[in-house]
Amino acid sequence: MLNTISTDICIIGAGPVGLFAVFEAGLLKLRCHVVDALPAVGGQLTEIYPKKPIYDIPGFPEVLAGDLVRNLMRQIEPFHPTFTLGERVERFAKLDDGSFQLFTTDGTEVLCKAVAIAGGLGSFEPRKPAIDELERFEQGRGVYYMVRDPETFRDKRIVIAGGGDSALDWTIFLADIAKEVTLVHRGTTFRGAADSAEKVKNLHEAGRARLVLSSNVTHVHGIDNLEAVTITANDGTTESLPVDAFIPLFGLTPKLGPIGEWNLGLDNDAVQVDTLDYSTSVPGVYAIGDINTYPGKLKLILCGFHEAALMAQGAYKYMFPDKKYVLKYTTVNGVPTM
Repeated sequence: MLNTISTDICIIGAGPVGLFAVFEAGLLKLRCHVVDALPAVGGQLTEIYPKKPIYDIPGFPEVLAGDLVRNLMRQIEPFHPTFTLGERVERFAKLDDGSFQLFTTDGTEVLCKAVAIAGGLGSFEPRKPAIDELERFEQGRGVYYMVRDPETFRDKRIVIAGGGDSALDWTIFLADIAKEVTLVHRGTTFRGAADSAEKVKNLHEAGRARLVLSSNVTHVHGIDNLEAVTITANDGTTESLPVDAFIPLFGLTPKLGPIGEWNLGLDNDAVQVDTLDYSTSVPGVYAIGDINTYPGKLKLILCGFHEAALMAQGAYKYMFPDKKYVLKYTTVNGVPTM
């Protein structure tokens, strides 16, 4: 059954810039619906380095990436944005009245008056290890590249592969849910937070998780569903381990995806914009954050915040060309609700 959503602005991308765009639009009483291919808000901050400290956010000498996302979500609560997560915008059309119609990979239809592309470097796809027949066990048959619902792994035997924050964090979290958790890492040191690495080592020593270093998962086995994996050590020795799920967490790779087919004017896979309001070559469509380009562009979160503010003003004028908007300071008027 088709799921249709009507809103003022459809924001493509739920990273920090997309979330702040909800706030700036909310100040103008504009409703927002946010679509992201990832299963959770936050973009790279959530998926790749939630515990990485960020030092260039005004007013925060240091803030963890995950905390910044949580604060942004709190900031936009008064405006009641809606979200479609785990789906990518595939099709895009401008209608005769100047509004837009978008469809996602799962058939969700979004009708809106303006579009703000805040997709970072594009849609993110998981980096898959070079393992024969890996794809055969995708689609719920035992191989997962993201943890969408931890309950999926309750009382299951799990092997996680990777050495970054995601691999460490999910090993820690799933140790309390899964029947068995094994973390396989090709090296002896981790790229993730030292505190998380220490927690995983403590879980290993306590017998609550298994840590296999200097090794890789090299083969997957099963008939209809995944039944076992082969772990090969750097010295060539192998081990076959019965499993119910294999979760390779090697980060995400950005791809422009369908946005590249929307005739928006591209320069090296980035969308060209007018810095007056960060509008694209299609009236009513805007691009903010790392996905856009213009002379002097800096790929910084704080620059994306600035772009989001001007985008919201431009979108308001596009939607209501006959209305005169008077800038109202939040220090005087507070934050309105919707």
